[in-house]
Amino acid sequence: MRIIRVRHRGQAFYAAITSPESVRPLNREPGMPEEIALAELELLPLVRPSKIVCVGLNYHDHARELGLSAPPEPILFLKPPSSVIGAGDAIVLPAASERVDYEAELAMVIGRAAHFVAEADAGRHVFGYTCANDVTARDLQQKDGQWTRAKGFDTFCPVGPWIETDPGDVHDLGLRAVVNGTVRQEGSTAEMIFPPHLLVSFISRIMTLYPGDVILTGTPAGIGPLLPGDEVSIEIDRVGFLLNPVASEGPVDPSAMQ
Repeated sequence: MRIIRVRHRGQAFYAAITSPESVRPLNREPGMPEEIALAELELLPLVRPSKIVCVGLNYHDHARELGLSAPPEPILFLKPPSSVIGAGDAIVLPAASERVDYEAELAMVIGRAAHFVAEADAGRHVFGYTCANDVTARDLQQKDGQWTRAKGFDTFCPVGPWIETDPGDVHDLGLRAVVNGTVRQEGSTAEMIFPPHLLVSFISRIMTLYPGDVILTGTPAGIGPLLPGDEVSIEIDRVGFLLNPVASEGPVDPSAMQ
């Protein structure tokens, strides 16, 4: 099942895609139609998480391209919820950075609260899977020595276009980053150092994961820069296709700062 988040007549809700033209609202309110045409809906960013937990250096080839050893346990960092945008929304390159990179990633959306869950039970706490782009200001990451600013700008977490609840074996999914029609990054989740459900278990032993929270599971080798005017897509087999344009930050209006 493919799930999207939409607004209809002022009300935001999740809906299941039933055809290329229509959706079925989930948790339908009284008076709401059983089927609604997509043309009547406003598409919203897919998630409103309390937190976005990300995993660094989770592919052997990505660690090698950075000249680093595979970590002995998952390396975690957070992106702010304000960084989330949806399919079709623009990634805005901040004036503070001279190099902003794409990073293709499989994302997990939590469906049931997870606290100290076993790896064998972790799948029961995942609502579904989607595409994500862990956009990163690479120069600021290297300058700061930690990743909050480099990973946290508004628009730096495109997620979508839908949540796929049953993609099959998530331990062997091909994923790609395509920029202006050219494949720039390609790998498979089979190359992960720490597989998806192990990550859910590991993170849940540090912080409680709540419904709607998102886990970004790391990126394979092939990271590279984005430029204004680019179009970047994150494609994951059996999951989806997330496309975003890239724009430069506009000039700051001094009156808006007063």
